[in-house]
Amino acid sequence: MSVASSAATESVSEGSVDLSGVRSIDGVDVKGKRVLVRVDFNVPIENGVVADATRLKRVLPTISKLAEAGAKVIVLSHLGRPKGVISPDTSLKPVAEKMRELMPGTTVHFIGDCFGEEARRGVAGVKPGEVAVLENVRYYSGEEKNDREFAKALAELGDIYVNDAFSAAHRAHASIEALAHLRPAYAGLQLMAEVDALGRALENPARPVMAIVGGAKVSTKIEVLTHLVTRMDQLAVGGGMANTFLAANSIDTGASLVEPEFVATAKDIMARAKTSGCEIVLPTDVVVAKEFKPGVEWRICPVGAVPADTMILDFGPASVADLKRRLQGVKTVLWNGPLGAFETAPFGEGTFALAREVARLTREGKLVSVAGGGDTVRALNIVGVAGDLTYVSTAGGAFLEWLGGAKLPGVVALAKSGARAAC
Repeated sequence: MSVASSAATESVSEGSVDLSGVRSIDGVDVKGKRVLVRVDFNVPIENGVVADATRLKRVLPTISKLAEAGAKVIVLSHLGRPKGVISPDTSLKPVAEKMRELMPGTTVHFIGDCFGEEARRGVAGVKPGEVAVLENVRYYSGEEKNDREFAKALAELGDIYVNDAFSAAHRAHASIEALAHLRPAYAGLQLMAEVDALGRALENPARPVMAIVGGAKVSTKIEVLTHLVTRMDQLAVGGGMANTFLAANSIDTGASLVEPEFVATAKDIMARAKTSGCEIVLPTDVVVAKEFKPGVEWRICPVGAVPADTMILDFGPASVADLKRRLQGVKTVLWNGPLGAFETAPFGEGTFALAREVARLTREGKLVSVAGGGDTVRALNIVGVAGDLTYVSTAGGAFLEWLGGAKLPGVVALAKSGARAAC
């Protein structure tokens, strides 16, 4: 992916940060050079073994590309929250062992420190085409403090810096923000793909553009909702959040989850949407039950006719049909969060039906679809359509902060580094 492909994402907030300076690793001469690659290897470790290698596999294209080009690839990452204290259960050694499995034919070293003499000696022994995984950067308090001296010590270990950790790009930490100012800095393939995909959905989308935002509570996504109504043509609100919006419209939701203290916030968001020309889409019928558990009796009823002793747990069929109809008329969809309590049958039917429709329209070339967030990814995987969407982000906090209009320190640092190099 070229730099030009990310140039459309000229700003990630009202503060107008020019991202045209974010440089891809494509075409960079790395032969014989020490390339520091910041990744997010914050993966589950069970009995000393990596239990889920998804995040490792996501950055393999970047690491392999650099190694094949003759670079000495030096991998930096965090794992867990050791808070500046060395702890065996947060060591990256099991990750290095898993990387050896994933990269047969490539020598993968593990270096038991990321700082000081042991790190320097270990990196000195890495040959072109080899990979070294350094120990957890969060073993040092300077990492989370974004300490420049700690960043300088890391910079001494490399000639070039590559950030391929979009999921950690919202952290102003030393190996993410400060280090990018100390060496020529580039975006890895995964990070560049995230920036490009979110740019296509948020900053310069094919219109009409629709966002689907679900989740339990409005309080967790105020910034996201407030920002999106200024960017979208339609915003469908699902999950428990929809109940608070219904309450803001003076609709009785029975025993459903509602945040009374955020009803005024929902009203403000709806007013902002009206001013911006964004249509807020809420369910017209819902699936309700007296209890939230498997096998419980349930029924479908119109909103406004929810029995006092029942709770809303999913969109009803008419509401899902309405969303499908709306999708026929849009060109871009951005999706974060389920429509209902999809983990428990039958309250996932609305989300699953929506996932199949988004996937079908994408396959047919009628829709650009960008989705992200843990629950959304899980729902897509349950239906088996994650691979059919245009782009699915595995990032959590960074994805949400970008949707909320935040400037991500890791991405901004790359842009600034590229801008300096162009001068």
